[in-house]
Amino acid sequence: MNDGESARVAVITGATGGVGAAVAKVLSRAGYSLVLTAPSMEKLSALAAQLKGPCTVIEGSLGNEDLPETLLYAALDRFGRCDICFNNGALYEAGIIETVDIERLTSMIRVNVEGSFRVAYVFLKHFVSEGSGHLVNVSSTVGSSSRPTPYAATQRAVEVLSDALAAELGDGDVLVSCIQPGLVKTGLHHRWEIAPEGSAGFLPEPDDFARMVLFILEETSPRHRNRLSETTEETQSASQQSESYAQPVGLEDTSAGAIEAAEQTASLSSHLESPNSGDRSIVSEQAPQDSEQRASGRLSITEAFDEPARESVAKPAATGGWEFAGDEDSSDGG
Repeated sequence: MNDGESARVAVITGATGGVGAAVAKVLSRAGYSLVLTAPSMEKLSALAAQLKGPCTVIEGSLGNEDLPETLLYAALDRFGRCDICFNNGALYEAGIIETVDIERLTSMIRVNVEGSFRVAYVFLKHFVSEGSGHLVNVSSTVGSSSRPTPYAATQRAVEVLSDALAAELGDGDVLVSCIQPGLVKTGLHHRWEIAPEGSAGFLPEPDDFARMVLFILEETSPRHRNRLSETTEETQSASQQSESYAQPVGLEDTSAGAIEAAEQTASLSSHLESPNSGDRSIVSEQAPQDSEQRASGRLSITEAFDEPARESVAKPAATGGWEFAGDEDSSDGG
């Protein structure tokens, strides 16, 4: 994915959960440098040992109001930049009125709403100051479910915040996405007292979701958007040139050679202006072929991402947590 440019840097909250860990593995394989956080250092270290590229891990809870700044400073200190925040950390609590644990319920609200809001604003402030960046909030389809729960209320709050932030930022290079993954097969579903609607039947794996996240990040990256803009300008220039040849000003040359040349030019102009050549939707654009992806270091959205764990040497990070060099970076970081 580098194409001669520095590796993009992503911060992932909730990194040791099913979805967070899968996204970390996929992004690491795609060449991203990572800052990961979760409440358990043991799980973070185990995850770091499975990653291909460099990462910094920081133990912490989104209930701690200082954690978002710590994560941002860790990315800037270790890698010198921060391009993406995958705002994924969340708790799940549910139960009937007679038995629900109110303290655990309010802790969920502090993490899912206040914690997510703090992460969103801290990283967006930085992205706006830098002129680019991508905040990806993760909610759930239960936020729009016809069966409301306290957890669904927290997810709906994240969705409304995402809409408000996107509207405030408008068009530009600072992006806000909100992904509603639906039900994904993670350890969370083992703790349901009340199973959400639609829980029966097929549940996608975390890797399925992670590949979709990578696709979104790659298709909206500044490099990719610049390439689309350059292609559009080249096509428009070629179309204008063909039109100028097809519509000469002044006396018409009615010779047989001139008529044949005009017909060929008109055919070229028709091809350039066809509906198919004008369709430049980011979502519908085909991904590069496998050979091109391997040459550039980018991964296909359909590739498998299973790799056995390896030993990895860690050292304390200057901003807290631990640094892991990864397979391709044996330096001190930075």
